[in-house]
Amino acid sequence: MIARIAEHCFWLGRYLERAESTARVLQMTGQLALDAELPPEQCWMPALAIFGERAAFALRHGAAAEADGEAVQNFLTWDDDNGSSLVNILFAARDNARSIREVVSRECWEVTNELYLWLGGEMGKAEYTHSRYAFYLHIRRMVQLCLGLSDSTMLHDTPLDFIRLGVMLERAGQTARLLDVHHHVFAQMNSGHLVVQTALWLSLLRAGSGFEPFMKTHSGRVTGDAVAAFLLFEGRFPRSVRFCLEAANRYLHQLSSPESQDRLGQECLARLAPLLEQLRPESLAGPEATLHGLLTRMVEGTSDLCQLIAREYFGKAVPLGTQVMEG
Repeated sequence: MIARIAEHCFWLGRYLERAESTARVLQMTGQLALDAELPPEQCWMPALAIFGERAAFALRHGAAAEADGEAVQNFLTWDDDNGSSLVNILFAARDNARSIREVVSRECWEVTNELYLWLGGEMGKAEYTHSRYAFYLHIRRMVQLCLGLSDSTMLHDTPLDFIRLGVMLERAGQTARLLDVHHHVFAQMNSGHLVVQTALWLSLLRAGSGFEPFMKTHSGRVTGDAVAAFLLFEGRFPRSVRFCLEAANRYLHQLSSPESQDRLGQECLARLAPLLEQLRPESLAGPEATLHGLLTRMVEGTSDLCQLIAREYFGKAVPLGTQVMEG
């Protein structure tokens, strides 16, 4: 498999997962703004922070506009100059899928293309105006359909491994960012009332698609620590950081060549191993250990791993520590 094809597969997976995550966060933030009776900036600022767009948004609209939910949603959905907007993410996903039409299945290509055309057409804009919740739900379901079709209509070989590797690494980073930002904001609120506190932590679970799995595996009071542990360490939940990095480890093992002269993939596996080792509840037990510190290591480690994959597998000379958001 040539490096160009592998790279397009990897980025197709990343962009599809990023689109689903962006739509999910905006959908659940809109619900939180309606239900939680929080100051608007405490609802919408985290959505910008999760995707690293606070500075860009403030430069364009001013910091005070973080309280304007419509401005934030327009910026993260339609802004052509924002690389993290849904319209740009789905254009990139479609472009990568189009570049490897001989690899992806016809069904996957059709769903990706249909979603992009829907978003850029009158039907998508009308749905956005009519029902914001339904708009973001449609994007989420179409992405999930595409990823499901990839599993059921593509050969389970190297191209699909790269797509799933991209999905899992993107998902791990998104879950870590989501948890880091929201856990910090909610913990600082000191809202006092137990019902309000519980509603905030449940909203974090919903933003991570973890509400039902959490409730099925936990009893008693819903706390920030329990929610954080679930999204970090629960090996049965497919969006937890641990589940995603363990899946990425399996895909990297399948893609590595330990017997070859260049030992392709071995450096990536070595970089992933310490991240998995830290994903244990004991990592938060020490006197100097903090949730923020652990999540920061997960975000930075996942980003560095993606850059190392680009260097080892795709021949991209990307220095570690450099943010790469294109594919």
